[in-house]
Amino acid sequence: MTTTSTRARFTGRTALVTGAGGGIGRGIALAFAREGANVVVAGRRKEPLAKTVALIEGAGGKALAVTADVTSADDLRTLVRAAVDRFGSLDVAVNNAGVLTGRGRLTADLPEEDWRTMLDINVTGVLLALQAEVAQMRTQPDGGAIVNIASRIGVHSRLRGTTGYAVTKAAVSVLSRGAALDHIADGVRINAVSPGPTATDMSFKPGESETDRADRMRTEVPLGRVSTVEEIAAAVLYLASDDAASVVGTDLVVDGGSTA
Repeated sequence: MTTTSTRARFTGRTALVTGAGGGIGRGIALAFAREGANVVVAGRRKEPLAKTVALIEGAGGKALAVTADVTSADDLRTLVRAAVDRFGSLDVAVNNAGVLTGRGRLTADLPEEDWRTMLDINVTGVLLALQAEVAQMRTQPDGGAIVNIASRIGVHSRLRGTTGYAVTKAAVSVLSRGAALDHIADGVRINAVSPGPTATDMSFKPGESETDRADRMRTEVPLGRVSTVEEIAAAVLYLASDDAASVVGTDLVVDGGSTA
């Protein structure tokens, strides 16, 4: 199922999405653009970001690509400044950038380098992004909304060989709740979305075909299929919108019932 919105909840607002060069991040960026937002897309590589911008502008939207490394506080401050300089404000931020390394390695065999990489990007990267975003949003009369992308694996991991990733995504969920309480008085609403198996490359096991994945999902997910990128984006846009004005510090799990 593909979800296409005809609403315009973000007209005149600026949305920033990290990790927007593909997959869920690109889908979120496109969804914000469809609902009228000016979209700033960020990532480490120019080419994928340029494609995301081309898709947005090709549909009549406005977008800006900024290369940034989420492990660099300086890069993230520069990213926020670029968004404000171009569009005048930062109303929404989605911290989506993340990485899964050492997949399939059991806990005792997980290389330290993989562990530290996931901590740096998945946890420290979200913290540094939050700090840069809140610093801007707390100066704005209308504040802002932040959505962090966690994972259903961080809620309840049923996959061997993903302990390091699960730990970092659980940390994103806890960080989101704590930051939400810390900064709601600043007018900044912070929440998280925890996707389950989604129609991206990450949902495939090594060497698995689409048919194999579909067969596996029919047994692993009560809904019987992976979620679409558009369905994850719809959850993010809800939390970022005025429809969720009283939703603070939640982790919205979108996983077809696999953690129910």
